[in-house]
This record gives sequence, structure tokens and C-alpha cells, in this order.
Amino acid sequence: MDPSSGGQHAFKSDEEQARKLKRIHLKQLNLNEAGTEPAKALDSSLKRHTALIKRLRQSLGTENHDQIMKDIESLSLEKYVDEIAGAVVEGMARCKTEKDVWSAVEIISALHRRFPKSFTPGLVSSLQAALAPPSRAALSALSQEQREKEDSTRVTRQRPILRVCSELALVGIIRDAPDRSGGEWMMKVIKDLLSNDPSLSSLPLLSTFLKSYSLPYLGLSPPQASKQISAASEPGTLSEETTMVASGAFPPLVKEEDELVEKDIRDRFKKMCEGYFESVSKKLVIEHNRLQEQDRKNHEAYIRSGEIFEDRQQAYEKMTKGYEKLLASCQTLSELLYLPMPTLKAASHKTESIQIGTSTGISLDADGELEDTIRGGKWEDEEERRFFEDIPDLKDYVPKGVLGVEEDEPDKQEDAAEKEQRAKAKVDEEVRQLEEELAGLEASQNGDVSGAPTVIDGRLEDGEGEEDDDAATPTAGTPKTSPPSTPQLTAQGPSQLLTALLARLPDVTNRAGIDQAAVDFAFLNSKAARKRLVKFFSQTPKSRTDLLPHYSRLVAILNKYMPDIGVDLVNVLDEEFRYLQRKKNVVKELSEVRLKNITFLSNLTKFSVVPPHVILHMFKVCLDDFSGTNVENLALLLEGCGRFLLRSEETQQPFSKMLELLRRKQGMRHLDQRQMLLLENAYYQCNPPERTAKEVKQRTPMELFIRHLIYDVLTKKTIDKVLKLVRKLDWNDQEVQRTLHKVFTKPWKVKYGNVPLLAMLTYDLQRYHPAFTISVVDQVLEDIRRGLEQNVYSINQRRVATMKYLGELYIYRLVGSGIIFDTLWTLVTFGHPEGRPVPGQPSPLDMPDDFFRIRLVCVLLDTCGMCFDRGTQQKKLDNFLTFFQYYVLCKDPLPMDVEFMLTDSLELSMYKTFEEAAIAVDEMFNAAFQNAGISTGDDSGDDSGDEDERREQQEEEDGDRPTSEFPADERAPSPEAVLLKSSSTQEKIGPSEDDDAEFAKELAKMVMESSSETRKVDKKTALALWETTVPPPGMRKKRVDETDEDVDRTGEGQRVMNFTVFTKRGSKQQTRQLAIPAESTLAVQTRTAQLQDKVEQQHLKRLVLNYEQREEAEELKALETRNRAGAIKIRYVG
Repeated sequence: MDPSSGGQHAFKSDEEQARKLKRIHLKQLNLNEAGTEPAKALDSSLKRHTALIKRLRQSLGTENHDQIMKDIESLSLEKYVDEIAGAVVEGMARCKTEKDVWSAVEIISALHRRFPKSFTPGLVSSLQAALAPPSRAALSALSQEQREKEDSTRVTRQRPILRVCSELALVGIIRDAPDRSGGEWMMKVIKDLLSNDPSLSSLPLLSTFLKSYSLPYLGLSPPQASKQISAASEPGTLSEETTMVASGAFPPLVKEEDELVEKDIRDRFKKMCEGYFESVSKKLVIEHNRLQEQDRKNHEAYIRSGEIFEDRQQAYEKMTKGYEKLLASCQTLSELLYLPMPTLKAASHKTESIQIGTSTGISLDADGELEDTIRGGKWEDEEERRFFEDIPDLKDYVPKGVLGVEEDEPDKQEDAAEKEQRAKAKVDEEVRQLEEELAGLEASQNGDVSGAPTVIDGRLEDGEGEEDDDAATPTAGTPKTSPPSTPQLTAQGPSQLLTALLARLPDVTNRAGIDQAAVDFAFLNSKAARKRLVKFFSQTPKSRTDLLPHYSRLVAILNKYMPDIGVDLVNVLDEEFRYLQRKKNVVKELSEVRLKNITFLSNLTKFSVVPPHVILHMFKVCLDDFSGTNVENLALLLEGCGRFLLRSEETQQPFSKMLELLRRKQGMRHLDQRQMLLLENAYYQCNPPERTAKEVKQRTPMELFIRHLIYDVLTKKTIDKVLKLVRKLDWNDQEVQRTLHKVFTKPWKVKYGNVPLLAMLTYDLQRYHPAFTISVVDQVLEDIRRGLEQNVYSINQRRVATMKYLGELYIYRLVGSGIIFDTLWTLVTFGHPEGRPVPGQPSPLDMPDDFFRIRLVCVLLDTCGMCFDRGTQQKKLDNFLTFFQYYVLCKDPLPMDVEFMLTDSLELSMYKTFEEAAIAVDEMFNAAFQNAGISTGDDSGDDSGDEDERREQQEEEDGDRPTSEFPADERAPSPEAVLLKSSSTQEKIGPSEDDDAEFAKELAKMVMESSSETRKVDKKTALALWETTVPPPGMRKKRVDETDEDVDRTGEGQRVMNFTVFTKRGSKQQTRQLAIPAESTLAVQTRTAQLQDKVEQQHLKRLVLNYEQREEAEELKALETRNRAGAIKIRYVG
């Protein structure tokens, strides 16, 4: 024996012996001193009595024990006995620990000794009511969740009361008789709790009771530590052996008179608990098997459909939760009762339960039956399979005598075998005829299917067999006339019940309701009832096709034991189908009847009510006359039951040949678009093409992080944070650069409203990574060009986002206005002969009915068109808009949305006709040619009157024009626009942008300092300095007038140059003339400088006067050259 375990058992033995001694002592007090009056005078004050009752309600635990015992001994309490009994029950519920329970027992014992007749009976009845099981009626009215919550609350409330009551029964307060203990009372209470609990919610109460009171009430003691519990032990025997075996912890020599509970009660109590454990064990085994079966079904469903449906998954999780709870409770009982756990099967799938076929795509179960796999199953999903296959058996709900199962069983089996043989023979005959027809089609592929109506009539006559030729032609939607069933032949009660059942059938649209309706009809089964049911089904309203699957399920349930229902209904539908074939020229009026007929037959086929040869014959009839309504009939048949027929073993071969024949006839016939679409959709729904699983692109964590930053995090509030994170990336890593380039050049992947933010982020990165920004702009322009060359409809949204992105890049000064205008002109000229669209000459890249380029132009103008509102850029925009209107009038009449977009974007009066726009375009080009001629012929610029105005206008335009890293605003004389990657060369030639910014900052600071110093100069001093340095006005005017007379002024003919010398005597200024010979060095240099200044001034005047004319002429010349040569070509140099 393990020493530690032996010591533990010894310790438990001492504790149990101490508890027993305490109970015996308290029991003697309760029996001997019950009803004794206190010797001292008692207090009857209301205040102390109220305080005591309040304290009792709060708790009977150890914290209030001493004060309550003192009050019980000192207060009278006679008038408050009933109120005290209620307060004791309420305070008892708050005793959680063992010490609190014993404290409550001592308090109740003290009250019992004082008032054994008035207090104890009321308390016992209150405790019995508190431990009563819940009402079944009340629980049935609650939902499952509410019931579980109520059970949990009840167990929590009853657990401390049960422990206190167990102690009270041991100390002689609760007694079955004056000379007996309260063991019988306790056993009855626990039995009521367990017997009225099918959900085992009271099982924790039994576990609580056994943990503390298994020895006094059941006589159970723990086994020796050296012995193991045998798995072969029978329930009910181990406990007896345990109590009989001598243990070192509990000595076997115990006197019976020292026991607190009688031996017969202990034996009965123990037998009751062991019986309950046996029931719990059986339920555990059942739940374990159910869980294993459900797990197996889930595994098979996953193999078939590739997923486990949500309802099945939730049911499995709920079942697992309940099983785990039951298993834990059963293990607890096993440990407390010292009984072995039941044997549970290993949680593993049976190897024979499912096998996945590698070649056929089909799985076999243990019985060799075909099971569906992920691809190619009979059913589209698990729900459809359950609806058509999980059919209840009426034998489980209806007595066999009502169904007539035991009558003529061998004859029925023989009839079924004969029917199966006949059906198989008919199917083989259909296959043989289909093979002959396919061979005929292969021999003559171009032959038409002639004489189809004759064939159909012949097939119909052959199929009808021995039908009566004089039979009346049925009307659409009505079955054969059956002998009327009179109410007199049937009892009035069943007839009324059947009428009520048929009346409620149109409202039953779920599986459970239809199954119940089948059971109800089985109890009303008779020949007349079956005929009424068939007639009711055949008269289903043609607009209620939603009822047909449920009606088919009802027929399938009844057909097993009432086969005449299925046979009669199939005959009615077959005859209706033949009638519709004869009335195939009536298309519109009978369309809904055809839909109802085919849908009903398809659903009955999937329930295996319609024999295979019947539905295949109908399919063959429609194939023979492959035209008109039969095309729609074929489509409905394929959608309704084609998948089932193609994947059923019995019909797979003939139906696959029919499908092959259908595809060949479909290729040979010239069907309209609607019929082609119907057949294509139905065929691919019946036989979907094989598709490989879509591969998920694997991305690195860094790529995922960058995509998350740009696509998810980037907003107006977080753009600074995103910029910092992007800058912190490893830009030297080529993978990071490649990912960033992909993200920044695909604006269509961000939200459309975030495209400006992406451009702003690109602008912020320009300062740190200029080469990256250039590559982004290059890629954007390349994407625009590629979109024009491909003109694929699927990337139109990408092109819109890219155009929006280009406009935002211009707003943030990453591209110049020249690129914007080049893009606009490219949009309206690319792909057209000589770069000019003509109404009568459509371009394959820009058809007259393709208005997408108009949308792109509007997007670009809406984004950055407001920037071209002054100077030459406004004139460029006006010229483009004139040509753009000409381009729009070359198209077909605009759709309403494009017209509204155009009106909102331009906001100007449009040309009404193409002639007006053509004249305006011609005038624009003529004016451009004239301006080009003026700029080349005139070289004079003496008119200096508006020189300052032109210079201010030029400076204003230069200030308003966005500065760019790409000096492409000035158009080259060549038709090719050259875009220089000049960022790297600029960095080498001059200072960088950082140096320029620092220089500007220092210059502004120096100017501010110098200006502040000059303000400190005294006003008088400044005026005196001004007067001393500047000549008087009269002298300045005189000097200007005499400027032309500086040379050759003397009469002797000597060439001199006059200079004015300023002198000052005191505060008076004086001047005098000084004649210098013209040949002197001073005179020559002065005259040369004056001439140079005058030449430079005249040159600047010419440049200013001719700047605008020269620029406009060059642009128009380049535009005309480009229009002649084709679209604009952009190449990148540098």
C-alpha cells in the first residue's frame, strides 16, 4: 500500500468519525431537551425580534451563528415562530460551505429544542416544498434555452437546502417515525427529483449528496488503495464487496446501534442509487453511439458535398455538448458509488463505412450501394438529398393491419419482380432504338429530321398499346373520369376528415407537414379515398407549381403500401402529356399546363414513382419532334430530373445517349436565341462541366501588410500614418519595391473615393523616392495607352479609375498640363484615319456605338478641368472642347446616362449638328495655320505699349501653371512629344529641392532682418540721404531732354560727350557740365554700354510681343502634323 494514500485514508477516517460524533451528540440534545423552557426571563421587544428575523433571512452561516444563538436563548419568539420558519428556509439557501451548513443545523436544532411542535413541522413541510421537482407542465411551456436556464437556477437553489436537510435527518429533526431517523424522507425526496427528470438535470444534486453522505445513508466506504476496481464487476455487487472488505481507514467492527440510519434504509438507498447509475450508463452508451453515428454521417456528407451544412453542424455541436456533460456526470457517479464505467466504443470511423473511388468518382458503402461524391452526385446539396431520399416508413406510425402489410406478401414480391423485368426490357428497347438513330445521324449529318409528326403519332400509338380508340379526349389539366365515390359508401366521419385533409394540403409547404399528412391519410385509407386523392393531385392549380415537390413526397410515402396511387397518378399525367403533344400548336394558352405537367413528372421521377421507361419515352418523344414547345419541354425535363437520370445506375446509359442525340440535333437545327439559351442552361445544370478548384494566390506577409495599408487603412485621417509606415519599409528590397509599384499603379483596387488619397501619397513619396514616382506615372500612361489599343469591355472600370488617377496626379503636380492635353487629344483621335473621326468611316477600336471614350474624357475633365481657366491653357481647352463636340457628333445618338454626364461635365452650349461642329473645327485649324505664318514672317516688335501687360500675363500664367518634375509643358516642333526623365540629371546639374527650400528659407530670413534694420533709420536722415543722392526733378527732366545732344555739341566740330557732375556746398546741391572727348576711353565705354542696353531692350520687347503667337502657331502646326501622321506617340528619353 502506498504510504501517502494510506495516510490520506486515515485522515478521511478521522474526519468522518469526528462528524459522526458531532451528529450523535446533537441528536441526543434534540431528543432529550426538546420542549424544555429556558430558566431565565426572556426579552419580548419588537426591535430585537425584527433584527433576528432579518439576520436569519440574510444567512445561517458562521458569520451570524453566535449572534443568532444568543438571540434564540434570550428572546421569547412565541409570536414569530411561523415567520422564523420562513426566514430559516430563505437563509438556508445561502449556506455554501460545510461550516455554513453545520452552523445552520445548530441554529435549527436550537429552535427545534424550544418549539418542537410549532416550529419543526412547518419547517419540514417548507423544506419538502423547496426540494420538490419542477412541474412538467410548466417546463413543457418553456423553450429549450429557457428550460436549461431554469434547471440550472433550480439546482443552484436546491443544493444547499439538500445538504442541510441531509444533516437534519441525521440529527433527529426530520424523522420518519418517533423511533426512526429521516432516511426514508431523504430517499423519497431524492427519488422524486431523479424520477421526474428525463433530461438528467437533477443529477448534480445526487452527486452533491453522495460526496458528503454516501457513508451514513448508503453505508459506502472507499476501497483499499492497493486494490483496483475490476471492469468485470457487475453493477450492484462491487458496493457490497466494498463495504464488506476490511479497510485500514474504516474498521469493519461497527455496531449497528451506533449507525444514524437504519440498515434496511441504507440497503434500499444504495440499490436505488445503483439502479439510477445503471440507467445513466445505458443512456451514456446510447448517446455515445448516436454521436459516433452522427460523426460518421458528417464525414460521409463532407466526402459527398465538400462541406458540412450549418444545421447539421449545429446539431452535432449540441449533441457533443450534451454528451460531454453526461459523461462527466456519469464519471462522477462512478467514483462516488465505486462502480465501473460502462464500456464505450472507440471513436474511430469504420473502414468499411465509406470508400472513395478514384476512377469512377463514386463511393461504395458497406452494402455496395452507390453513394454520391463531391462532383457528379444525384443531388445538388444535402438538403435536396434529404428531401428526396429520407422518406418515413408508414409501418412505424400506422398499424400493419391498416396498411395490409401481411396480406399476400409473396404475391406482391412476385409482381414486383415481374414489373422490374418488364421495365428493364423496355429500357433496353429504348437504348437499341437510340443507338440506331445515332448511327443514322452519323451517316447523314446534314439530313433533316423529316416526318417527325408521323413518327410521334406512331410512337404515341405504339406506346398506348391496347387503349380504346373511342375514348374521349381529355381536357388539359383533368384526369381520367373515375367512378364517383358517393358519400353513402363511406362513413360520414372519415369522409369529412378526408375533405379537411385535402383542404389543408395547399397550405402544407414543409417536409414535416407532408409527412404528417401521409400518416393522417393512412388512417383514412380506402379505395374511394385513394381515388379522391389522385383526382385532387391531378387538379392542382397550374399556377401552384411550388406545391408539386411536396405532393410528390406525399405520393412517394403512400406508394410503398398503396401502389395504386402512384400508378393512377402517373397514368393521368402520362395521358395529359399525350394530349399536350397533340395540342402542341397551342403555345401560349397551354404553357402553364405544360410547365405543371413536366414539373410534376420530374419530381415523381426523383422519388422513383415514375418508372424509368415512362420518363425516357417522354424524353424520346420530345427528341423526335425537336421543335416548338418540345424544346421547352426538353429544357424543363433536363432541369427537373436530368441530373437524377444521368447519375442513376439504371438510366445512366440510355439517358447519356439521349443527351448526345440532343446535342447533335441542337447543332443541326437553327434555333432562336431564347431556345438556345434554355437548352444550354438546362444541359449544364444537368451535366455541369468539370472545374478545378480555384487556387488562392499565396502572398508574403510583407505583401499582405502593404496591401492592407493601401486598401484598408488609407483614409483622410490616416494618410500621414500610412505615409510614415510606407517610408519605413525597406526600399532597398526589390520585392518591396515591386509590391509598392503594383499597388500604386492599380488604382482600380482601391475605393473610388480613395483615388485622390493614393495620388496624394504618391506626391508625398516624390520627395524621398523620385524614381519611384516617375515609374508610377510611366505605368499609368502605359495603362491608358494599352486600354485604347485593346478596348476590352471587361477592363472598363479599370480604365475609369486610371483616368481619375491621372487627373489627381496632375492636381498634385506630378504631371504637366501637356500630358493631360496629349491624353485628351489621344482619346478622341486614336485609331481614326489621319487622326480625325469621320461619321462614315468607323474605326474597329472606336465604333460609333461605343461611348466609353466620352466617359473617359468626362472623368478627366471633371477631375482636373477646372485648373485650365486662364491664359493659354484655357485657349487650349477651348480648342479641345470644339474638337470634342465634333467627335461626339460623329457617334450614334447618345444614351441618356452619357448625355447627362456630358452635359454636367461641359456646361456649355453644344453644337446641334455635325456640320456646325465641322465648320468650327476647320476654322480652328485655319486660324492656327494663319498664326503660324505670322509668327514666322514678322520679326518686328517696336510696339512696346503693352509690353508690361504681356509680361505680367506671362508671369501670372507661369505662376499658375503647376510646377512639375517633368519639363514637358513646352511642345517640341516634332510631332512626337518628348518626356524627359530629368530628375536624375537635375540633381547633378543644380542644387536639389532640399537645397532650394533651405536657400529660400534663409533668403526670406535675411530680407526680413534687413528690412527691420532699415526701419530703424531716422526719417529725417533717410530723407537727407535721398536728397543728396538723387538729382532734383528739374535737373532729371533737363537731363532726359538733352540725352540726344551728348555728342557733336561744340561748334568747332570736336566730338565730345557731356557728363553732369554733382557737387554739394553745405546743404545746397550744384551741378556742372563736363565735356569729355568722344574718343576717350570713358566716353567709348559709356556709349557702348548704352547701345548694348538698347539692343537688349529691343530684343526683350520682340520676345514678349511674339511669345504667345509663336507658341500657338507651333502647337497648331504640331497638331496638324500629328493628325496627318496618326495618333500621338509618346516616347521617354533619359
